[in-house]
Parts: sequence; C-alpha cells; structure tokens
Amino acid sequence: MRRRYFLVGAAFLLMVLLYVDRACISVAKGDVARELQLSDTQMGWVFSAFSLGYALFQTPAGMLADRFGPRLVLAAVVATWSLFTGWTAMARSFGSLVAARFLFGCGEAGALPGLARAVFNWIPLQERGTVQGISFSGMRFGAAATMPLLGWMIAQCGWRLSFLILTVIGLVWAVIWYGWFRNDPAQQRGFPQDELAHILANRQQAPPGQTLPLTTRTLFGSRNMWLAMLQYFCSNFTFFFCLTWLPPYIKEKYSLDPVQAGFLASLPLIGGGLGNLVAGWLVDGIYRRGHWVRSRRWPAMTGFVLAACGLVASRHMNTPALEVSCLALAIFGADMTLPPSWSFCVDIGQRHSGAVSGTMNMAGNIGSFLTALAFPYLLVWTGGPTAFFHVGAVLNLLAAGLWLWARPDRKLAEW
Repeated sequence: MRRRYFLVGAAFLLMVLLYVDRACISVAKGDVARELQLSDTQMGWVFSAFSLGYALFQTPAGMLADRFGPRLVLAAVVATWSLFTGWTAMARSFGSLVAARFLFGCGEAGALPGLARAVFNWIPLQERGTVQGISFSGMRFGAAATMPLLGWMIAQCGWRLSFLILTVIGLVWAVIWYGWFRNDPAQQRGFPQDELAHILANRQQAPPGQTLPLTTRTLFGSRNMWLAMLQYFCSNFTFFFCLTWLPPYIKEKYSLDPVQAGFLASLPLIGGGLGNLVAGWLVDGIYRRGHWVRSRRWPAMTGFVLAACGLVASRHMNTPALEVSCLALAIFGADMTLPPSWSFCVDIGQRHSGAVSGTMNMAGNIGSFLTALAFPYLLVWTGGPTAFFHVGAVLNLLAAGLWLWARPDRKLAEW
C-alpha cells in the first residue's frame, strides 16, 4: 500500500473523532438539560459557544500549522480538545458548561487547517479532491455510525462518563500520530523512493515569494479569500443544524426514544458522507480533463442547489422518515461543497494553505454559531421551524452564485 494512503486513513479517523466529540453534546442534550436545568435557548448558547471558540482560533491555528508543521500541531490540538472534552464532563452549571464548550472549540480549531497543510505536503494535485472527499466523509460516516452508539452509551454509562471515554480515545490518537507522521514525506524513514519521486513531481509547487510571511493585507485583500469565506458560511449554516438541533428536534416532534432519534439523525450524516465522496470524485475527474476552474466550481454549485431543494422539501413532509430523507438530500448537497472548498484553499494558499483554509473555516463556523442560536430563537419568534429552513435555502442559492467568481488558478495576490 502506498505510504500516502496511510495519511488518508489517519485523516479519516481524525475526522471521525472530531465529529463524534462534537456530536456527543447534541445526543446528550436531554440528559444535560435536565440535570443542569437548562432551557432550549440556553442549550443554544452551549452549542454556539463551541462554534465561537472554533471560529476565532481558525486563522491563528492555521498559521501555526504552516510554521511548525502538521505533525506537532495536529498532535497538540487533538490532545487539547480531548482534555476539554473531559472538562465538559465536570460541568456543574450553565456557565461552566458554556466555558468548557468554548475552550473545546478553541482546541479543535487547528484540526482542519493542519490537515490541509498535510495534504499540500503529501498529496499530488490530481488526487487532492478525492483525498479531501474521503477525509471529510469520515466526519459524516463516523458521526452517523456513532449517533445510535452514543445514544446507547449515554443511556448505559451516563453523559459524564461518556465524555471521559472520548477523552481517552483522543489522547491515544494524538500519541500515535506524533510517533508516525512527518511533515514532509522525504523526512519519513523508509519512505518508498518511487512514491516519493511521484509526490515531489506532482504536488503543487509554490513560487519563491511564498517563503515570505503571509500578511493580513494579502489574505483579506484577495477576492478569492472572501468568496471562499462567504460560501463556506452558507454551507455550515445548513450542516450545523444536523449536528446540533436535529436529534432533539425530531425526538421531541415525533416522540421518539434516544436510540430511534439517534438512528434517524444519522441518515443526513450518511448523506453528507456520500456527498463528500461524490464531489471528491467529480473534482479530480474534471481536473484530469484539463478544467481546473470547473473542477472546483461545478461540484460546489450543484451541491448548494441540492441543499436548497432539500431544505424546502423537508417542510412539506409529515413523517419522520420523509422529513429526515429530505434533510439527508440537503446535507448531501451541502457536503458536496466541502472537497471543492478545501481543495480551493490549498490551490490558492499553497505554503500558506493552513492559514487560508483556517480563515475560510473561521467564516464557516460563524455560520455554525448563528445556526445554533437561530433555530431556537426563530422557533420562539415565528412559532415554528419553517423560517429557519427557508433562510438556509436562500443562503445556499446565494452561495451557488458566488462560485461563478471563484478562481482556483489565481493565487491570493492575483485575485
């Protein structure tokens, strides 16, 4: 097996762990709220506290990954967020729970920018979309597979012990990653020479000027950067609902038990995983035919249109299976935007891909922050969930239009 495929496997497992640790608080929402006597709007602030911490530290974490390399940074961030996962189990009040989730979000902030830098170093350009699709599918398939398991584990062990178990798993991953991975494949002992030659010949080469530090003016003066940020904001607004409010929403609306709600909530995540794989395949397939710009633009635009259709259609369904099926279509579409988005960041960022992808993810998680608050507040203000889903549909259509101006073949200083 090619050595770079081990990186893909490690990235897949990282994404599984990343989203299982995020999703656990959503599955445990009922138990946590009862024990700590929290309202839905207070739980909205608990969910959004993670997104705020996660968003604020994206760009700094990406810069650290560019400077110190993904080996150290990824090991450190996984260990850090795992410790704050354990701290969540110690929360005794609304304030301590919000603080724990905020710091947990800060800890997770370096994961995706660090992985983006690892992809730039290890993966040939023509394989970039597929690798991004496989790794991001780990988020969805992992979370989907564990939603029912988390419901069972919380029922059997309690929510506090469940968070402690996840802490141990994360620390084990961090130790194994640091022991195996090297920032550049040429630094890894025993790396096959034919594979190394293939990677060096086909990975994207940065111009000499990119050895200079990335300035704020260059980063935020780029139209490509702003387009990436705005469209990712819209994508996360849709997806984060399924990670936070969907399990308690369908559980309460249709009077389901935790395992039933967890199973149904896993279906949109499976749809998201499939969307990642399909889009990754499309990105690389179109690129190999000589269409660099189209390879990023077309899968993303298709995904955003499908997401809008799924959100609107869900409002016309009156059974849990049909409603969740429409949401699965929406998440399939929303997740089709991830491989082109992250490939786009590596395209334009190159040796600064950690900072560029972190900045895009910062904007996306501002969308997540607003989602966690928008759903419960719009529910109170309008008396139902319809307004929330229509807002999400409009944002998806706007994002599809933004991709018409995206230029992956132009670097930060050029466009």
